[in-house]
Amino acid sequence: MEALEFARLQFGSTTIYHFFFVPISIGLAPLVAIFHTQYVRTGQERYRRLAKFWGKIFLILFAMGIVTGIVQEFQFGMNWSSYSWFVGDIFGAPLALEGLLAFFLESTFLGLWIFGWDRLSPKLHLATIWLVVLGTHLSAYFILAANSWMQHPVGFVIDPETGQARLDSFVEVLTNPYLVGQFTHTIFAAWTTGAFVVLGVSALYLLKGRDVEVFAPAARTAVAIAVITSIGVAFVGHDQAQRLAEVQPMKIAAAEALWETEAGAPLSLFAIGDVENRENIVDLGLPRGLSLLATNTLDAEVEGINDIQARYEEEFGPGNYIPPVGVTYWAFRIMVGAGMVMIVLALFGLLSSLRGRIADTDRRWNRWWLRVLPYAVALPFIANTAGWVLTEMGRQPWVVYGVLRTEDGISQSVSRWEVIFPLSGFTLVYGVLMVVTIGLIKRQIDKGAVEETGEDVDDEHRTFSPLGGGY
Repeated sequence: MEALEFARLQFGSTTIYHFFFVPISIGLAPLVAIFHTQYVRTGQERYRRLAKFWGKIFLILFAMGIVTGIVQEFQFGMNWSSYSWFVGDIFGAPLALEGLLAFFLESTFLGLWIFGWDRLSPKLHLATIWLVVLGTHLSAYFILAANSWMQHPVGFVIDPETGQARLDSFVEVLTNPYLVGQFTHTIFAAWTTGAFVVLGVSALYLLKGRDVEVFAPAARTAVAIAVITSIGVAFVGHDQAQRLAEVQPMKIAAAEALWETEAGAPLSLFAIGDVENRENIVDLGLPRGLSLLATNTLDAEVEGINDIQARYEEEFGPGNYIPPVGVTYWAFRIMVGAGMVMIVLALFGLLSSLRGRIADTDRRWNRWWLRVLPYAVALPFIANTAGWVLTEMGRQPWVVYGVLRTEDGISQSVSRWEVIFPLSGFTLVYGVLMVVTIGLIKRQIDKGAVEETGEDVDDEHRTFSPLGGGY
């Protein structure tokens, strides 16, 4: 392995690690805000306890997201200086807005929310957490604007003297058609992640019969969000597939292991491929499914890998323009499979919630559902990681699609050993940080949504059930 492979491994591993914390932070923030809103609206102390309980967990994850994200920015200048030189004029604008506007917005008002209990007026204090929510979503938007430009570069020109990409229209970068789908998909996935984390932890308390009056409404709120957002992810994903068919046809062909162009192309359910000979040995598919997914029509032609490869050789010159088909193919199926399971679990929970049985451990199916939920917390993280692998690996060999190859973005002066040593160090440090993070969260969960000294919660608020069916 050369420096390029190690640099890709380092950036890929640190990105995946960082992306464990990004969706959960984005997804938990609105749930904390909703619980706080319910407290201000109803005056029920249990919602204050929920807001503080999840707010502390959000703070831990927010801090970890910052720590792991900073490392990535250093890698741009250290391992990928050629890439940074090429795209710096474009990347600088959205990343600067993310840091100077979005990050300061969320961090400033997060501090006000943490220290503002009983110091700010109720409505002003509530506004601070909703501004944190706005900041987290703006942060995601600006970062995804930069990433979407790599997927579908717009609003730029190539400087004829230096060969660098120059920003031509910042409005085009911020309104990139690819960005709209990617941002919506990411936000829905993040809210689903937050909802399933709340559901999983709430299920632990409900199974033990502990603080039922607190975590039953938390589960009801989370399951409603989980239904909307998990189904939303599927619909937005369908729209993204159609966008990919236009701007990155190689990615969608690789995700389906579609080697030859077909009209009425099937949606592959299971395939065993021979990458060397560019064909499938085994391929079970749903007739016309891929044409429907990519174009909303059953008989449309979908371009295959071999034809796209030939076309790219004519357009960009000799080379291998096929991404790792096996990785792309299975990443797509893992993402979709995890998403389908989450939809089923969320719909069952909604039915249970509407019947007023969300905390009922006497009914067999409801008890089974509660027992599954703590393990189901892993599902959104699996789907998020698989989706990110699909997005980035499916773009190869391009770091900027159709403009700059990954091999041309590496720092020319960096040796493989200069990448191996920090990669080993990151692995060790990140491992320790993960243990510490899990320990802190577990400690908070074990402690529970405790009542603070001096706070009085009346019995009426303890037993209130908005569904009228008890807990």
